Amino acid sequence: MQKIFFYSIVASLAGFLFGFDTVVISGADKALQTLWHSSDFFHGSVVMAMALWGTVLGAIFGGIPVNSLGRKKTLIIIGVLFGISAIGSSLANDPYIFAFFRFLGGLGIGASTIAAPSYISEIAPAKDRGRYVAFYQFNIVLGILLAFLSNYLLSDIGENAWRWMLGVQVVPSLLYLVLVTRIPESPRWLVSKGREQEAKTIFTTLHSGENIEVLISDLQQDDKNASATESIFHKQYRFPLMLAFLIAIFNQLSGINAFLYYAPRIFEEAGLGAETSLLSSMGIGAVNLVFTLIGVVLIDKLGRKKLMFIGSIGYIVSLSLVAMAFTYQWSGLAVPAFLFIFIAAHAIGQGAVIWVFIAEIFPNHLRASGQAFGSSVHWVLAAVIPSLVPSLITTIGAGNLFIFFAVMMVFQLLFVIFMMPETKGISLENINESLRKK
Repeated sequence: MQKIFFYSIVASLAGFLFGFDTVVISGADKALQTLWHSSDFFHGSVVMAMALWGTVLGAIFGGIPVNSLGRKKTLIIIGVLFGISAIGSSLANDPYIFAFFRFLGGLGIGASTIAAPSYISEIAPAKDRGRYVAFYQFNIVLGILLAFLSNYLLSDIGENAWRWMLGVQVVPSLLYLVLVTRIPESPRWLVSKGREQEAKTIFTTLHSGENIEVLISDLQQDDKNASATESIFHKQYRFPLMLAFLIAIFNQLSGINAFLYYAPRIFEEAGLGAETSLLSSMGIGAVNLVFTLIGVVLIDKLGRKKLMFIGSIGYIVSLSLVAMAFTYQWSGLAVPAFLFIFIAAHAIGQGAVIWVFIAEIFPNHLRASGQAFGSSVHWVLAAVIPSLVPSLITTIGAGNLFIFFAVMMVFQLLFVIFMMPETKGISLENINESLRKK
């Protein structure tokens, strides 16, 4: 069990790089727009959002190396991409070169949302699977918090502070690369490639006391029953495909990435000064970390469905309050306080659940493809929505933008109540069989 814990933590560090890379750009937001005299549209859709477009492609095509090269080798490639992105973007002297290196980091983010949850779900025991896969989300928010802290500490070192903000990510990238070389390959992936003896050795190390022969036999039978031309779009996988689509689309229609990318700008729009905005952003990171940790503890006790229900209610209440605060121009710390509630609702609900849930609902031979589909839906919207935020705040106003997000979360609540199944404590093979029948 200690080995599973260590391997899960190491694989989930890809999430730390993901979170750090996603948010570190927020500290450079206005400095880059001023430096390159960019319009709101160019700044939002190219300079700021290029990493997200890389993430989209990484999510769409990340299933290919995860399936062909394996989970471990893909995780190593992800670390290399993050390191190159950190160095290149920090040294860039024009917006196009900057966007290119941010794009490379985005490829790493997209691929990590497939490789890391798939790897962890395949090595973890059923009773602890939710908690172990949720380490990935915990590391995302830890990366977010440390990115906000790093931005704050580096904000006063001069006109090139943004270069240090972006370049510092090379340090965790190198640490991750050293550690990830020490983990074994996913035994379930090895079985899918006909390497049963290697899989048996790793399974025996990870799950001593279990009947490994039966487990491998079940996995082999699943592969034999699968058609060579079968895909996640086959009729019998329609229900899990719909579940992955809906949980991914609702994740972004909450406005979470739009907010994380532009937290300082949104706080300034609410009337806070620049330094207060950065401090409030750090507060957001701290709340995110605390409530993600609560979600990690509860996900195998309360289950995925209950956490999503709690999070949906929190979304609706907090987003409605934020919209009212902007609409009626409530002064003081009203907006930061309501957004803290929003982040708490996200962390304990969608944040803790999404990568766990998508990694559970597809069969072994299609897990990477299913994870790629869910991640792709998630990241397409994660690229589109933040790229529109500067223009939308200027045109329709922040209040109306948050009203839209609140209405979308009402629909998420209906999805959780009437469609979402519970998967806690059930083996991956039994989950797949149950969903296939539906």
